[in-house]
Amino acid sequence: MKLFKFNFLKKKNQIEEKENNSQEYDRYDEIGNLVKEARIQNNLSIKELSYISKIPESSINSIENNIKDLRPKYPFIRSILFKLEKCLFLKDNTLVGLAIEETNNFDKRNNNYVIGKFDFLNSWEVSIFYFLALISTLFILNRYFISNINIIEIQMIEEKAK
Repeated sequence: MKLFKFNFLKKKNQIEEKENNSQEYDRYDEIGNLVKEARIQNNLSIKELSYISKIPESSINSIENNIKDLRPKYPFIRSILFKLEKCLFLKDNTLVGLAIEETNNFDKRNNNYVIGKFDFLNSWEVSIFYFLALISTLFILNRYFISNINIIEIQMIEEKAK
């Protein structure tokens, strides 16, 4: 039991460290500054850049001003940053390289239930339970089909005897 507690606490501490590191330095500030500077150097307004790149003005505005609630999530912002690099004539991967891959993990700190802490696909307990369930199902099916076969054979023998 202590081993389980240690393992779960270790994972929890690693998740908290990642969150703390991402809060200290926000790369999206730098991405917003690069986009804004490149847009100004090319003498483009947000509306013109939106027309050229086919990206909504609200998305460009949220990227430039680092509005976290309006900014698209990671897979979408990655493709948006690729388009912005092409439209603003920036070097490849200058913006995309700074983007942080965000995973939408539900808040595990509020989940104090024992069921939420088990990995049902990779734990040995579940593997044993699954194996036993398969074996018992095979025995039940085997018993059912064997009992039906014996009845059928007895009936055929009786019919031949007549």
